[in-house]
Amino acid sequence: MTLEIDWSQIALRLALTAGCCALIGFNREEHRMVAGLRTTLLVGLAAAIAMIQVNLLLGLSGRAGNSFVMLDLMRLPLGILSGMGFIGAGAVLRRDNMVLGVTTAATLWFVTVMGLCFGGGQIWLGLCAAGLGYGILAGLKRIEQRCRAHHRALLILGGKGEHPGLNAAPRITEIIREAGYRINVSSVKLGEANNLVELKYELHWYGRLAEKSPPDFLARLTAEFQFAGLEWQVIV
Repeated sequence: MTLEIDWSQIALRLALTAGCCALIGFNREEHRMVAGLRTTLLVGLAAAIAMIQVNLLLGLSGRAGNSFVMLDLMRLPLGILSGMGFIGAGAVLRRDNMVLGVTTAATLWFVTVMGLCFGGGQIWLGLCAAGLGYGILAGLKRIEQRCRAHHRALLILGGKGEHPGLNAAPRITEIIREAGYRINVSSVKLGEANNLVELKYELHWYGRLAEKSPPDFLARLTAEFQFAGLEWQVIV
């Protein structure tokens, strides 16, 4: 970090910050994330302006013989990072077993550090960070979708009368297992006078992370049995 900077240096640092934050912000907008273009720009520029302010105040740091001036200038960027923690925590949501917004919070923290690099004059470090950040957000997303992992889902089947009922349970289990799903927990619920039967299954399977659509075997179940209700809930 140079001791003295002029307005051309300030303009360069702000322009690079805006350009690189916009690059990452466009990626977030493309995926319809909460923290999009405007949020990443504001966060990155705020960090860059804080570091530029530190740079402008460097000439006042230290303690001269005829002055009582003593500044701990690094408190300013550290305060920016601490404040970023509150914004990032607000971006993370927990809904039942699902945790959402972790990548958004990490992105905001990342553009903050990137803005600090540009604001402090570490141009090449900031450019490398922008390239790495965009590559992670854009490139690894496709790799993640191809990765395979364990999934869980809840299948709830309801029917009135004797059909489908307890007698249909073995055939339903057979169809589920033929489709490659493993039944971890199953339960049966009977209504008043045994006129309502609800079959509930917790299913496990191994597949791609991008698989979110209902499985094909549900069509086989609805074609073979007359269910009053069918519900498919993916458990994250």
